[in-house]
Amino acid sequence: MDEIYTIGYSGFNIEKFVEVLKKYSVTALIDVRSVPLSAHFKDFNLKNLSQVLRKNDIIYRNYDKEFGARQLNTEFFTDGVLDFSKFAESPQFLDGVKKFEKGMELGYKFALMCAEKRPEECHRCILVAKKFHDLGYNVKHILEDGSFITQADVEKILVKKYFPNYNQISLFEMPDMAEMIRQSYIKRNLEIGYRLTED
Repeated sequence: MDEIYTIGYSGFNIEKFVEVLKKYSVTALIDVRSVPLSAHFKDFNLKNLSQVLRKNDIIYRNYDKEFGARQLNTEFFTDGVLDFSKFAESPQFLDGVKKFEKGMELGYKFALMCAEKRPEECHRCILVAKKFHDLGYNVKHILEDGSFITQADVEKILVKKYFPNYNQISLFEMPDMAEMIRQSYIKRNLEIGYRLTED
């Protein structure tokens, strides 16, 4: 099974960030920020980051159109919020998936990058990684201590968050795990999804 990593840069300085990417043999970093700039983490602005990665033989690409959270096409929105399930089926998103697949065929090992330390707080996990997980990829989210959790681990975190008492519910009342996971993704989408009213 093909592996894809994700990472949030706010948990690292630039040296440790590169060190962790190398630890997991990442050879291509895909920046999923809609705006690849940071006021607080200037080392991770597009120009500097791409130069540092190039010096370390890691390819950098920004997939703002394919995987960015701030989409503007109203087709992808439900009740004013970017609907991850709709966007994940769009031609531009699926074009990003095809680019990944071609890169994997060429032997690249990919990591998706955004800002948030915790994967469950970020669209890279709830939108992009979920799609790859659904397609059968082994998704691993690198944490700030250098360890990782899988997408399945994230799903357990989400179910615990949104169905905290599910172990205590009667068997006759409890939705099955797949349905709880599905509903958890929807709830998380509503909490973190880009809103058209945002500046």
